[in-house]
Amino acid sequence: MAGHHLKVLAVFGTRPDAIKMAPVVLEFMKHPDKVRLVVAVTGQHREMLDQVLAAFEIKPDYDLAIMRDRQSLAGMTSRALEGLDPVIDEVKPDILLAQGDTTTTFVASLASFYHKVAFGHVEAGLRTDNKYNPFPEEMNRRLTAVLADLHFAPTTAAKDNLLAQGVPADRIFVTGNTVIDALLHVAAKDYVFEDERLQKAVSSGRKLILVTSHRRENWGEPMREICKAVKELVLAHPDVEVVFSLHKNPIVREVIVPELDSFERINLIEPPDYVPFVHLMKASHLILTDSGGVQEEGPALGKPVLVLRTTTERPEGVEAGNAKLVGTDRQKIVQEAGKLLLDSSEYDAMAKVANPYGDGFASERIVDAIFNHFGGKE
Repeated sequence: MAGHHLKVLAVFGTRPDAIKMAPVVLEFMKHPDKVRLVVAVTGQHREMLDQVLAAFEIKPDYDLAIMRDRQSLAGMTSRALEGLDPVIDEVKPDILLAQGDTTTTFVASLASFYHKVAFGHVEAGLRTDNKYNPFPEEMNRRLTAVLADLHFAPTTAAKDNLLAQGVPADRIFVTGNTVIDALLHVAAKDYVFEDERLQKAVSSGRKLILVTSHRRENWGEPMREICKAVKELVLAHPDVEVVFSLHKNPIVREVIVPELDSFERINLIEPPDYVPFVHLMKASHLILTDSGGVQEEGPALGKPVLVLRTTTERPEGVEAGNAKLVGTDRQKIVQEAGKLLLDSSEYDAMAKVANPYGDGFASERIVDAIFNHFGGKE
């Protein structure tokens, strides 16, 4: 590869994409002698995406700004495809990289294929094997796997899923999850919350329960059950303070706000930027969430996670004991959270498990694998 820089086009669309790709981008930046790195964002999540780029000091070379209000999947998919097409033409990358299971990722893999460009899938091999749950993510990641050339699996379980699908073993690399690289990078820094209410909640001396819920399959009644469980927990445990991060989606808010607004010791907050969110997780006693990423981040910070879902494509945390599936059943949520609040041995059993999702060196492994694949190691 003498005299030739490897050209890498990194594409991301949503906030989780950006968080999980940032460490890979930063790792490539350590090798300016070997790599020309180009970053394109589709802007599938707008303001949430921009915060993350700022936190990691990444400036995109291309911004396709595809987001529309209440966008349809078809509209988003076609805008992303049309947007990426000329970018690939212009950049002519050796490899295109995208992360996870968003519409942006599936579209990036398809666009790569149309241009006969190698595609590397970061966080490959997650499966629930239920076509419509989570929707559309399950099919996004399966379709991406069919088109990808290099598969960076976070865990051996993810690798096994890919092998079962017929992906050649020499194209799969078990790397750990880059989300841990990003998390540890940010958590290591000291932090004071700008939001006084948050700073007060965090330093109140109470046990902080962090809650996030936004998934489509929990819209409506399940979310109402979650809210009722949260109220019951606060009433039953006077030493508890709740911080509930509200998703931007109005469909989510119209359930949560009427249920929990103005309830004592429950703080409804706007979704924090990535950096304050990491420090919020770090300050919490336990976490209730239906988010995929938080299921990986909580354990890395030693926090028990109760998963507000009936299925998860991240079973490793459950198997290791860092996470428990509680669904959206009010009684089960109250019971399991209550155990963790009252019984320190139950708590320690979940909090002190080695994190199955990674050691913080995933990005280095991904970058090494790509250099090796393109003969880039001297």
